[in-house]
Amino acid sequence: MNLEKFEDIYFRAAERKGGEAELEARLSSPLFDDEIAEIPDDRWLAAFSQKVFQSGISWSVVRKKWPNFEEVFFGFKPEHLLMLSDEMWEKKAQDPRIIRHFAKVMTIQANAQMIIGSRREHGSFADMVANWPAERITELWDYLKKNGKRLGGNTGPYALRQLGVDTFIMSSDVESYLRAYKIVEGGRDTKRARTSANKAFCEWQQESGRSLTQISQVIAFSCGDNRV
Repeated sequence: MNLEKFEDIYFRAAERKGGEAELEARLSSPLFDDEIAEIPDDRWLAAFSQKVFQSGISWSVVRKKWPNFEEVFFGFKPEHLLMLSDEMWEKKAQDPRIIRHFAKVMTIQANAQMIIGSRREHGSFADMVANWPAERITELWDYLKKNGKRLGGNTGPYALRQLGVDTFIMSSDVESYLRAYKIVEGGRDTKRARTSANKAFCEWQQESGRSLTQISQVIAFSCGDNRV
């Protein structure tokens, strides 16, 4: 693996953004593990659902309608939603206050089941995420894809990032960078590609002392169109 030193990536990103101060102002910081552990189930489900609906649709349109989603789906409380009959789900999918897309609406039910199901093994979904090791963060992506609905690709990782979980994102700019240095080869979502990317990010983390989130953002700012 031909890893560029993180300080060189950082310097290039700072040059592109007008200096270190400007770059630092654009970086976000993840929450601490104990803060992640306190996130309630409804906020996980809301974040997953929002990202599912934003896939292929204008993000701003979804955000504008999101208060309606919160109202229609009981604040995304999993226990309440899992009590709904099939007929009630069909009725909610046709509610004009939300974006009417039956397949995406039904991911709310499936992902609520995933969140509740995690309690048996981990105590809570939040505890599971909070205790997930950084050196295997892409396996958490795999967990969401396998056990949830429509959380593959970047949908799951973006939802995690939105809630403050420390993760990198395989955005088009980050992917292009990793391919240029032959860190990732073949399909982006293969286990080999994700494991190689995860290993590289952990090495940069050890070198820089920064979070996976900030490393990912710095790489994106260092090249391409800044898709972080």
